Amino acid sequence: MVLMIILFVLMLFVLWLGSRHGGLGLGAISGLGLAVMVFAFGLKPGTPPTDVIYIIIAAITCAGIMQAAGGMDWLIQLAEKLLRKNPNSITFLAPLTTFFLTIMVGTGHVVYMLMPIICDIALKKGIRPERPCAVASVAAQVGITCSPIAAAVVAFVAISNAYGFDVTIPQVLMVNIPACLCGLTAAAALSFKRGKDLDKDPEFQAKLQDPVQREYIYGGSATTLDKEISKSAKVSVFIFLGALLLIIAFAIFPNLLPDYEAIKAIKGAEAVELVDGTIISPQKLAEADILVDKVTHIVEEDLQMNLVIQILMISAAALMVIFCKASPKKAASGAVWQAGMTAVVAIYGIAWMADTYFDNFKPEIQTMLVHVVEKFPWAIALVFFVVSMLINSQGAVIVAMLPLAYSLGIPGPILLGVLPSVYGYFFIPSYPSDIATVNFDRSGTTKIGKYLLNHSFMMPGLVSVSVSTIVAYLITLILF
Repeated sequence: MVLMIILFVLMLFVLWLGSRHGGLGLGAISGLGLAVMVFAFGLKPGTPPTDVIYIIIAAITCAGIMQAAGGMDWLIQLAEKLLRKNPNSITFLAPLTTFFLTIMVGTGHVVYMLMPIICDIALKKGIRPERPCAVASVAAQVGITCSPIAAAVVAFVAISNAYGFDVTIPQVLMVNIPACLCGLTAAAALSFKRGKDLDKDPEFQAKLQDPVQREYIYGGSATTLDKEISKSAKVSVFIFLGALLLIIAFAIFPNLLPDYEAIKAIKGAEAVELVDGTIISPQKLAEADILVDKVTHIVEEDLQMNLVIQILMISAAALMVIFCKASPKKAASGAVWQAGMTAVVAIYGIAWMADTYFDNFKPEIQTMLVHVVEKFPWAIALVFFVVSMLINSQGAVIVAMLPLAYSLGIPGPILLGVLPSVYGYFFIPSYPSDIATVNFDRSGTTKIGKYLLNHSFMMPGLVSVSVSTIVAYLITLILF
């Protein structure tokens, strides 16, 4: 127990230290924490989250190449047209646009391109930019648990299936999308009159007395409407959407996927008989690098959805390169690809370190928590939320914590119902999209307060996650 507490404190320290150095630093420093656990304290290494990482790489590569082809510019331009046609509704429409863009591309970093436009529209309409900007930044991250290609969703499905809860990607979306829309609507409604109007805000009015500040606030104009969108850029978006529709179709109709012969381990069996009558001993299977324990028989196995997503995303990226003149070099230097690959490194280090810790101390943790989760199984949502505050990655939270939740005996439908709670990294305003939003707001109304936690994202984040989790929980009670 003493060692468990010591290493838990070590893990918290590593996450705190890593969060001060950004995504790459967080992943690398988490790797250092893993090394200390393994070499200094003799813990058995956990399993690195390779499936999640491969999915992120495939999805981000596809989205990055679409950006290089100009497809992302077209999507942002369409979103801007919608927002500029309805400027009075910017506080409600801005989070909806960032939310659905995230669902489409699988990453919340699209906010970087749209946030200056949201701020510009709000300023020109005399609306306090904090109102739409803060909730839009939150919405961009909320959309991750609603995207069919996001690592968080695919990881939840893969891990749940492995633990006997046969949930599909469409079922996750059926629960999360309406629940998160309810949460975002509530957050936007509370943001509609948030703070003082600009003409009554003494701090803002004081800035306008300075000609330099006034020019900075009102002089510029962020827009994509003057960009000419090529035919190939539009084609890249249709290719991307086509891949998404195929992923959803295969998830709804898995019988469309090819079947393969696979060796399935059955405890007590001494050998495996192939379809041609050949008998293979466990020793031969071991020599073939097949990890089994007294095996088996041959079974038909569907192509796994994590592989389907990777194949289709990479194929779509290839089609964009061939037919849309997308430059792979330009994609690699783009904001979407770079942000996504930074997330890969962060998840790699964090999830591996966390899996090592929880796997080695699983009996002790189960003993501590089993009585709580038996009475209040929904309380696991609080655990997910707190871990997310430290990890800054919804995919990493699921990979690190979901197996532990299942081992505690929490039913799969309940875990699906509390899935929105894996977004808690708005609580400490250190996430790149939140920091960027503060910088994009030329009025200075979107800010991080003097006491760190009194920042612009706290209220919409807490309201959105709380309402989304409650609604999702109620939906799962009906569906399951």
